[in-house]
Amino acid sequence: MQKDFDHWNTVKQSLDKDGNLPSFKEREIWWLSVGTNVGHEANGKNDFFERPVLVVRKFNHRLFWGVPLSTKNKNTPHYHAFSFKDRDQYAMLTQLRIYDSNRMIDRMGQLSRGQFKLISQALKDYFR
Repeated sequence: MQKDFDHWNTVKQSLDKDGNLPSFKEREIWWLSVGTNVGHEANGKNDFFERPVLVVRKFNHRLFWGVPLSTKNKNTPHYHAFSFKDRDQYAMLTQLRIYDSNRMIDRMGQLSRGQFKLISQALKDYFR
């Protein structure tokens, strides 16, 4: 599969312009333009290179730790399974990273406190 770095670079340049920043909270899941990345890093899909990302920790109105989500279970300890809107999702624990809110496209919803606590604990256990 050939990665389209040139198109991603064009999208990334438009994202870098300051605009109306969305308001977001921890526990929310957003579609983000995550891009075309190197090697085995999580890539986005479609024209805006998007992927659902869970906001794990908000640092300020711009920056947050996010964990990308997948609908494919790799059945490894690197993934944490949960359900969101009656659909199986998998938090890609190894892909936790800092994101800027300029990447946010659309809010999908918010996890329950219980589900969020389980994912947070899975991240803590994973990085011990």
